[in-house]
Amino acid sequence: MSSDSKKRVGIVLFQLGGPDSLETVEPFLRNLFLDPDIIPLGPLNFIRGPLARYIAKKRCVPVARRYGMIGRRSPIGILTERQRRKLVAALQPYIEPVAFTAMRYWKPLTEDAVSALKKAGRLDELVLLPLYPHYSYATTLSSLKEWRRVYGEPVDTLPERTIEYFYDHPLYIEALVKNIGKILRQFPDSSRAQLIFSAHGLPMSLVEKGDPYPKHIEETVRLVCEQGAREYPNWPRTHLLCFQSKVGPAKWLEPSFLATLERLGREGIKEALVVPISFVTEHIETLHEINIDGRAGAKKWGIERFRMMPAVGDSPLFIAALKDLVLRAVEVPAD
Repeated sequence: MSSDSKKRVGIVLFQLGGPDSLETVEPFLRNLFLDPDIIPLGPLNFIRGPLARYIAKKRCVPVARRYGMIGRRSPIGILTERQRRKLVAALQPYIEPVAFTAMRYWKPLTEDAVSALKKAGRLDELVLLPLYPHYSYATTLSSLKEWRRVYGEPVDTLPERTIEYFYDHPLYIEALVKNIGKILRQFPDSSRAQLIFSAHGLPMSLVEKGDPYPKHIEETVRLVCEQGAREYPNWPRTHLLCFQSKVGPAKWLEPSFLATLERLGREGIKEALVVPISFVTEHIETLHEINIDGRAGAKKWGIERFRMMPAVGDSPLFIAALKDLVLRAVEVPAD
């Protein structure tokens, strides 16, 4: 396709976002707790504003302390920007990509992405690409609803394509398998290591309403383990799935990550590899909750060799997966 006939495609990458300084922890938390898709209050929704302000103020000190241990900010903004740039470069031979980031709870917010989009000039198509591999009401749907609220309804002159999930995309699965494979080299006999998949938790109230997230996570785990066993002779013989990041008193998906580590330690497991399965960049859930709290817990409970798989980030395989998703959405052949 010649350069003058390439489609000019707007691409919006959605992510949760994170505070970019210790001072922005409180407003970030306030935005998070204002989201009805994160904490459903039903008929009590009228108290959401005061409640969000109260919780954010109460939690900001301990949460800021955790951010202080991982660089005094969330790395998600920097890492998502790397993904955006790499994706643009990968797409340039095929289309003219104009990519923006829309964070749900901190800058650049959805409003910023909409403003940048309106200044971008003529576009042929628009691709909405949430960077959540597994669809959830609390992530994918929340981001897309915020987009619709800020951007308005789609217009006939700019067709919209929405990529709602990619939990089973072959290149995404391969990116995970390869990442796990690299860390398996750190075990004397990796077939004996306990493989622990840890996904971000979800309130059971959302699961009971039909949120497909748990099924998507389970399918990713199945595909990764099947492919991993084919590619690596010493792929761990046992694996399990647990959930992390529970907030509040309501019932969430179980078992929890730290309770799982404790149980394994008490059962005599000495080697464990944790795979953060629902995160495509590092942030506080991986760098602190797993790599600091989890590591301390593992030591306390007798797990002697504890490793964490790094997120897929801007790895060539993951960027290739995103490139394929965009090109398929706009019906442009890759090669």
